[in-house]
Amino acid sequence: MSSPVSGAPTAAFFDLDRTLIRGSANYPLAIAAFRSGHVPWKDLVKDTVNAVTFHRKGSTDEGSEALRERILRAVAGIRQSEIIHLTDAIVPGIVRKAIPASMTLLADARAFGHDRIVVSASPIELVSRIATALGLEGAVATRSELDDEGRYTGHLAGEFCYGAGKVVEMEKLAAERGYDLDRCSAYSDSISDLPMMERVGTAVAVNPDRELRELARERGWRIVEVGRKRH
Repeated sequence: MSSPVSGAPTAAFFDLDRTLIRGSANYPLAIAAFRSGHVPWKDLVKDTVNAVTFHRKGSTDEGSEALRERILRAVAGIRQSEIIHLTDAIVPGIVRKAIPASMTLLADARAFGHDRIVVSASPIELVSRIATALGLEGAVATRSELDDEGRYTGHLAGEFCYGAGKVVEMEKLAAERGYDLDRCSAYSDSISDLPMMERVGTAVAVNPDRELRELARERGWRIVEVGRKRH
């Protein structure tokens, strides 16, 4: 990773789940939403199963799409302030799941003068607070539409921040802050983040799944092991 040209802003984009933290950030939010009466028991059971599968195998396109629809359906009609209250309560616990080796990657990126941006399919209300708690410079995540009274409509505002959708939202932030994405870097554990990793100049595979590991080796991308290796 080369040092940025003086005065030119540069960013390091980090996937969240299994890259910066162990497991999924959405699962604690699902539990909090259930306890507050926003999520039915059957949906919490689904999220529990998905969380276990995700911890072992990583994300899938189908699973992420289903989670998106369930979250949108669950929050429809709820005030954003209520969800923010839930996220404020669970963020400390999520941050405690931060992977030490990944925190070193964040420190290294900062030493090079890069803005560190968390990129996640999880709701921006949660991801932005995780980024703040970790002392990072920004967050890119899924945004839900709000009505004039600050209630969720059940629809997205912008792209679902997953797969190619991450690139769309990254490009919006790059336009706002003046990042040259060809000089930026991206870190992820999953092949689902290939669009994000191909959009920047430097891609780093962090404890990658099998497909990403093979691709990283083919392309000569750096591979960083953080904790238990996958099989």
